[in-house]
Amino acid sequence: PVALEEGLRFAIREGGHTVGAGVVTDILD
Repeated sequence: PVALEEGLRFAIREGGHTVGAGVVTDILD
């Protein structure tokens, strides 16, 4: 499980469920 917190909430789950849930400002391009 991977969790990122940059100003907003972001939760990434790997395993056939939800990958990339939440809101991101400017982390990935």
